[in-house]
Amino acid sequence: MVYFVGAGTGAADLITVRGMRLLGQADVIIYAGSLVNPELLAYAREGCKVYNSAKMTLEEVVQVMRQAEEEGKTTVRLHTGEPSIYGAVREQMDELERFHIPYESCPGVSACFGAAASLNLEYTLPGISQSLIITRMEGRTKVPEQESIERFAAHQASMAIYLSAGMVEELSRRLVAGGYREDTPAALVYKATWPQEEAYVCTVGTLYPTAVEHNITNTALILVGDAIAHQHYQKSRLYAPDFSTGFRAAKE
Repeated sequence: MVYFVGAGTGAADLITVRGMRLLGQADVIIYAGSLVNPELLAYAREGCKVYNSAKMTLEEVVQVMRQAEEEGKTTVRLHTGEPSIYGAVREQMDELERFHIPYESCPGVSACFGAAASLNLEYTLPGISQSLIITRMEGRTKVPEQESIERFAAHQASMAIYLSAGMVEELSRRLVAGGYREDTPAALVYKATWPQEEAYVCTVGTLYPTAVEHNITNTALILVGDAIAHQHYQKSRLYAPDFSTGFRAAKE
């Protein structure tokens, strides 16, 4: 059996309880060593064999899984954050299906939620934004034209931009071209929830100088939107005294 487990945002204690238990039961762990906090391996039981997928190809990863399955062992494939977001898990699952190897997924907490916690943000403030766009800049991996930064920027929603810290100057230009004001609040969060975390609140127009000043070129999340400033929003109707719910009648 293979379990795809989300490692969480970075801090070793932000993995799910289920994910921690699965690590403790595994005979084999294949972890994304370029991004996953190695402290999580402390949850592994004695004798567990550990592989670092940062040095492996897809074929090599699948071969380890196949070998473990043939030996009746349990494998945990430990991915950064939440595996369904930029986790490259589907291609592994397809290979497992080809070899009739059963698998399950255990969700994790993605970096954008760790970053929100670090900055005490609410992305969906009434009157400001009711949507969160999770995306990335086009790099060596293409992005569909209809999902360009400019097209998403036109919505003026809260945005969490992954895998783009090395292209911040171009990102800033595209955000403005798409419709964000230069003074739209933004933030750079390096290694959210890790001990090495750095977080800087700035604006769309000052993203690049902020990144240069603090030498941030990778492993950082870029947040954009008026919700970051948490000003001029409307209070939730859910708790308004004149608003009825299935649990509470409106008060006169």
